[in-house]
Amino acid sequence: MVRAPQAGPPGARIISTPQLQLARHVVTDVTSHEAVGVIHGHAGLGKTFAVRTCAQALAAGTGRLEAPQVCTVSFSPQPTLRQVVDALLLTLTGSHGSSKSRFHLTRELIAELARIPRLIVVDEAQRLTGHGIELLRHLHDDPDTRLGLLYVGGHGCWEVLAREPMLASRIWRRLAITPLDRDIVPEAIRGYHPMYEDADDELLHYIDDRFAHGIWRNWASFSSTAHLLAQRAGRTAIDEEIITNAFALHGGGPNRAR
Repeated sequence: MVRAPQAGPPGARIISTPQLQLARHVVTDVTSHEAVGVIHGHAGLGKTFAVRTCAQALAAGTGRLEAPQVCTVSFSPQPTLRQVVDALLLTLTGSHGSSKSRFHLTRELIAELARIPRLIVVDEAQRLTGHGIELLRHLHDDPDTRLGLLYVGGHGCWEVLAREPMLASRIWRRLAITPLDRDIVPEAIRGYHPMYEDADDELLHYIDDRFAHGIWRNWASFSSTAHLLAQRAGRTAIDEEIITNAFALHGGGPNRAR
């Protein structure tokens, strides 16, 4: 299987940064209390990866909770209510339901959501309309349903959700994901991949300051390129030549790729 550059190079490890640890608390709390939460931040910061990693641990029963069913759904921009219901039914059951009526389908959806405990992860939540947000709130508040509801989104996500007072007042956990703090970049990146293990702080800060800017997607993309260059040169560690050539292959300058 071809590995996407944004996934990082082979051998990349999951780093338990402070924000990943906080995301684990959010996912666990929203699931165990069948509550509402939101994780938001700009693109490339690792929101979806963090939620997926934490949710997979729950679904595998590696935490203290009974394993819930974790369902991730993503809607088209500005979805209609029918599209929201259809997408949820398809995600949960594998079919679009047995009726052409949205109201009948909504009842089917409520019955399905009442069947077993679930964590519903709404990815790219900034795409939702106010009506879609209100429908999800209604599904969550129904006394028969058994679900935690976690919104995950990029730029504008919190602003979209916060405009709906009935939802905002119900959000129990809110985590804003930010770029990796510069002070912990060297330690985090040395643990991220073996080729960085012997790199000094100055070298790793140089890559971060000029290219990655604390953004995990940038680090993953750069690392995929650097790993290929190192392999072709028969090397196992990062050095200045590899860094220079990697910068050149990313448009000649990290700041342009920002």
